[in-house]
Amino acid sequence: MCPGIAVAPGVCDVGGEHGPVKPEAMEQAAKAIRRLQALLPACCLCCGQTGLGTLDLCAGCYRDLPRNRFPCRHCALPVPPGQPDCARCQRRPPPFRSLLAPWLYDEPLDGLIQGLKYHGQLPAGRVLGTILARQIGRTGAAADVLIPMPLHPRRLRERGFNQATEIARGIAAHRGIPLGDRCLRRVRETAPQSGLGRDERRRNMRGAFRAAPAVAGKRVALVDDVVTTGSSTEEAARVLLRAGAREVVAWTVARASLRG
Repeated sequence: MCPGIAVAPGVCDVGGEHGPVKPEAMEQAAKAIRRLQALLPACCLCCGQTGLGTLDLCAGCYRDLPRNRFPCRHCALPVPPGQPDCARCQRRPPPFRSLLAPWLYDEPLDGLIQGLKYHGQLPAGRVLGTILARQIGRTGAAADVLIPMPLHPRRLRERGFNQATEIARGIAAHRGIPLGDRCLRRVRETAPQSGLGRDERRRNMRGAFRAAPAVAGKRVALVDDVVTTGSSTEEAARVLLRAGAREVVAWTVARASLRG
């Protein structure tokens, strides 16, 4: 098995008499971890074999990623071949112009996403950002700024990092698009989206975000790990458009199946 660096959940949420670590300290710790990652040989995070060049993913596991072969052109939900839009988007198109989700939320990709999101495996963020950046380049998609889907401050303190920001860093490095990780804030803490139906998710996200004036006139790309119903992405897009963004697209690693 190749060497790697993993960060335990909440590693940056240090308590005690001095209280939790400040966001600036968390960012410095994450930068140090990324520098250490660059010194290690590329190693597949799925199987432990030698990675592709500097990518911590081998050729075989990359080929095994579950492709989203026939996505709806608006929301990336899988549709039958030759059908450009899903039934939902035919009835009510989303506020964002398009959603790119090159893969489905299935093995082995789900393990990479869960390792990043729930187990602090930051190298997975670099892998996911890199492979998503390659797909963005193949489509010719463009944006003026990358905005990671934000976490509420309390959740960020608990986790120690934002998985969407880690993915967006990889896109920024490969596509040369500025990272605007302070352009959108989550101002209301919401219940976890997992386990909620589509309508419940939509109600859950109302009033959750606030956009900065700096997005005015910009082509914004929202970055996230997984989209399920798209409720969070839709609400964030509405807020960004109301703040003056010229257009909003969404770039996510994976599309999960709809339930409820």
